[in-house]
Formats: sequence, C-alpha cells, structure tokens
Amino acid sequence: MLYSLKRNNALFQNEKKGMVMKMNTPKVFESEYKFLCILWENEPVNSTALVKLCKEQLGWVKGATYTVIKRLAERGVVKHENTMVSTLVTKEEVRLAEFDELLANRFEGSLPAFLATFSKKQKLSEKQIAEIMQIIHQGGQEEA
Repeated sequence: MLYSLKRNNALFQNEKKGMVMKMNTPKVFESEYKFLCILWENEPVNSTALVKLCKEQLGWVKGATYTVIKRLAERGVVKHENTMVSTLVTKEEVRLAEFDELLANRFEGSLPAFLATFSKKQKLSEKQIAEIMQIIHQGGQEEA
C-alpha cells in the first residue's frame, strides 16, 4: 500500500518498508526554531541587535548566536548579508515541514492514524472539534 502526502513542496511516500522523503524546507532543530521565532518578529535585523535579543530572550552568548546564523545560512534558512539577518522561510513552512516529517516517520504518512493518536491523548472541546471539522470540510484551507 502506498501513502503519499504532498504539501509545501514536500513529498513523503511509504511503500510497505521503504520510505522516500523529499523536502525543500531544511530541517530546523528546536533551539534554531526558538532563534527563528525571535528573527521572524524582528526581521530584517542587524546581527549585533540580534545577538542582544538572543542574549535577553535565550541566554545565548555572542558566539552561539553567530554559530546558529552561520548554520542556518548554510542550509538556506536565513540570509546574512552586510550585517543584516533575515529569514528565507516562513514560520508556516517550517511548521509544515516538521509536521510532514513527524507524520512520515511516526505515522507511516497516515493522517487518520495521527488524529486517532492525538485524540486519545488530548481532550478536545466541542468548539475545537467544530473548528477541525470546518478545516476538513474546507479541504485544509484555513480562513484568513
């Protein structure tokens, strides 16, 4: 049986034992995500100001901030040019890529399996159920 999920320029396939994964949004790790949240709120931002923000909000030293900037720039997640830092991916793109990876790796690409597991652990209110049903009926498109 073949499951496939295509979203955000990502393709995940599971064919019995083999898994193929192609993603255009690079992997972002937890500490990098926290850094990106600061950047998304303040971009474009001077790297010196970003160092100060990271020290205040994350407790990072200057070297840690520049290391993360360098790593994310090498992976195409941020741009660091003329002391200015900005993102090349949106928060939604990062979230979708992370969700797609979770779905592919832990739920064999099955959204129903994910939802069944989620609903066993998380008690949903009637309002939340109605919101989820509305999203499903809209074909996954949230209202603006």
